Amino acid sequence: MSQEEITSPLEELTSEIDAISTTAAQAKTLAWPMLAIAAAGVLCLLGVASPPIALGMGITIALTLDNPWRTQTHIAAKWLLQVCVVLLGFTMNLRTVLTAGADGAIFAAISIAITLIVGIWLGRKFGVERKASLLISVGTAICGGSAIAAVASVVDADQAALSVAMGTVFILNAVALCIFVPIGHALGMSQTAFGTWAGIAIHDISSVVAAGARYGPHALTVATAVKLSRALWIIPVTIAVAMKFDSSDVKASGNDAKRSKVKMHHIPWFIGVFLIASVIRTFVPAIHPLRGDIDHASAIGISLTLLLIGLGLSKETLKAVGFKPMLQGILLWLMIASGALIAIRLGA
Repeated sequence: MSQEEITSPLEELTSEIDAISTTAAQAKTLAWPMLAIAAAGVLCLLGVASPPIALGMGITIALTLDNPWRTQTHIAAKWLLQVCVVLLGFTMNLRTVLTAGADGAIFAAISIAITLIVGIWLGRKFGVERKASLLISVGTAICGGSAIAAVASVVDADQAALSVAMGTVFILNAVALCIFVPIGHALGMSQTAFGTWAGIAIHDISSVVAAGARYGPHALTVATAVKLSRALWIIPVTIAVAMKFDSSDVKASGNDAKRSKVKMHHIPWFIGVFLIASVIRTFVPAIHPLRGDIDHASAIGISLTLLLIGLGLSKETLKAVGFKPMLQGILLWLMIASGALIAIRLGA
């Protein structure tokens, strides 16, 4: 037997052994992220992990164990975000919200517009990426994560922008829950005044409800009504943003023939479903007994969404994002919180 006849099978065997070793190493590498993601998902489904904790778990897993399925988790997060926005509609009674929020409609419009303008200006001054800056501004101006979810879908925001905006909102929510009630008591604010302030200055509905409940029953009613009336601005603001990005895309392409195609791509279909859900909540009494189940499903959905968003982060992404978006969010929140408090105190 020649040397060549002996060497050839040995080389093939060696190649097969190397391939098996590589496959085993890859499987071992995937095992820990898979287990960690599965465990975090179970905690979200059981309701054990709140939205901030879910986001933290996702980020921790992504930065320590890495996420081999970033593309898949990004797609899942995008669709789940839209579902959560629709679920929000089933919790909103349009009659109650419109009646309770009618007196503050003009103030809401002005404060939302100012917050968006100042937020986008701050983003430009700090050099924050365009979409991340927009999401932080919208989340601060309207209703935190729900508004971010709606606008993120129509501008096709990436994981970095979503993570930074959502992280900023939840951090500031936690701070607000700690300091708003003591500030309200220290200033001797009435329950109506505090409810109005909380509804304007605290980002997410859940945190607004928590703060209002701590302050008093009437504060809870006012805070919820004010926040839900502001949440209705998700619809016009999202449509306006979609049209703005359509226009920018067409201008950048230099081809007017693309205008209709771009608009179709950015139509926020889920906002229409959101509105239908809100109408159903208002005019179909049979849906009322399901409110608790819908709230529970929405809470789980938000937690899962934030887990998926956190999983989209990477060390490279964090280096690219920097601290400036967080600074933008903090300054913008301080502006609307202090501005609303001054306006309420002067109008009292």
